[in-house]
Amino acid sequence: MRAAILNAINEPMTVEDVPTPSPQAGEVLLRVAATGVCHTDLHVMKGEVAFPTPCVLGHETSGTVAAVGDGVSNTQVGDRVVCSFIMPCGACSFCRRGRDDMCETFFAYNRLKGQLYDGTTRLGRHDGSPVWMYSMGALAEYAVTPASSVFRLPDSISLREAAIIGCSVFTAYGAVRNQGELRMGESAAVVGVGGVGTNVIQIAAAVGASPLIAVDIDDAKLELAQSFGATHSVNAAHEDVPERIREITGGRGVDAAFEALGRPGTVQQAFQSVADGGRVVMIGIASAGETVPLEITRIVRRGVRIIGSYGARAGTDMPQILDLVERGVVDVSPRIITRRYPIEQVNDAYGALGRGEVVGRALIEF
Repeated sequence: MRAAILNAINEPMTVEDVPTPSPQAGEVLLRVAATGVCHTDLHVMKGEVAFPTPCVLGHETSGTVAAVGDGVSNTQVGDRVVCSFIMPCGACSFCRRGRDDMCETFFAYNRLKGQLYDGTTRLGRHDGSPVWMYSMGALAEYAVTPASSVFRLPDSISLREAAIIGCSVFTAYGAVRNQGELRMGESAAVVGVGGVGTNVIQIAAAVGASPLIAVDIDDAKLELAQSFGATHSVNAAHEDVPERIREITGGRGVDAAFEALGRPGTVQQAFQSVADGGRVVMIGIASAGETVPLEITRIVRRGVRIIGSYGARAGTDMPQILDLVERGVVDVSPRIITRRYPIEQVNDAYGALGRGEVVGRALIEF
């Protein structure tokens, strides 16, 4: 099969022929239809997040089930499916209490070592040397993932466009519903309206947040965010973000500010824009070791909560997300998927993402 392999940090990926992997017990082999182009992959490519090489990136994917391992009962060959990028083990202390977004096994084995949960990778070269997996390693024609991350698609949802449900929509839903606990009638701001941020906008709009303020430095991204439900937009390149947000909210600030870039400056903008008693929900991944100064006294005296949010809870949240998409509450159409690339142009896709040229989401299609 063809796979895009990152052989070293800060080098282009190479599309190579490698053996098609096989699923083991409790696993599913996916014939990949499409994989989303996500900033988290870019962090690995730049060495901003530690991960072993050579590896296959790609963690936001959909496709058709090609084979299943022993003991798999939630899907069968031929099913159209989407995969959550978090692949719950189902057995660790967090999974047992329904917090599979915090799965210890996923972080210890996959996010740190590029392995599945027997301590090995399913990918390798023809000479037998290992190739590590970032989630299921879906920048390839086939990918293996634990069955716990596989969900059947309703017939009405496009197979390729469904790919963005697995991370971009999944992450936005977890931030709004679980960590941000956004309620109808509350005000919210989203700082950084790329792929994830735009989905935060549309899910917050579905909840009934108002005013709902999009913040970015790109007018095209702000225009797209408004088409998905933002009531106001703020161009951070030309306006003082906290000052403008307080003007919009009558001097109060927003009940919840979602930061979707992972940069110290935008985290500070979110913190300075939130009302007393409000929540700052941090979604964006930063370079390893990155820190940000925040005013301790205001956090203490005014009850401002700083909350991290990583993905969502696959077992409980993905069925609800698929229902929202099926009913048209959440849109994964070409309105939000604005670029499509073949695997041979994978470096062009991530180059465009790194330069900030992708409005909405881009896909690698097979």
